[in-house]
Amino acid sequence: MGGEEAPPDPVRVVSREGDLLELILLVHVQPGAGRSELVGRHGDALKVRVSAPAVDGRATAGCLDLVAGLLGVPTRQATLESGGASRRKRVRVVGVRAEALARFEAGLAGSSS
Repeated sequence: MGGEEAPPDPVRVVSREGDLLELILLVHVQPGAGRSELVGRHGDALKVRVSAPAVDGRATAGCLDLVAGLLGVPTRQATLESGGASRRKRVRVVGVRAEALARFEAGLAGSSS
């Protein structure tokens, strides 16, 4: 009714096998920050700050490490789908437990950008 439509969810479940999920996340990365952290939403993406500089893929590696850690999986289970040379990245994470996703989303709901 004339209200603004909410942006799409930046976290999408693409498959489920038992309790394990495969996710696609849209991420906006701010490199060279004082510390690596999830900030909150940035439009239709998640905003993360990473301490690594945007040099030789180090910010991308820092992003993958942070996202994997927040979702409780080893970094090798987070891969870059697109956006290698961009602040906007699409990240695939496999083997995420449903409880870990619920905790991640609860933390996201409590954060602000």
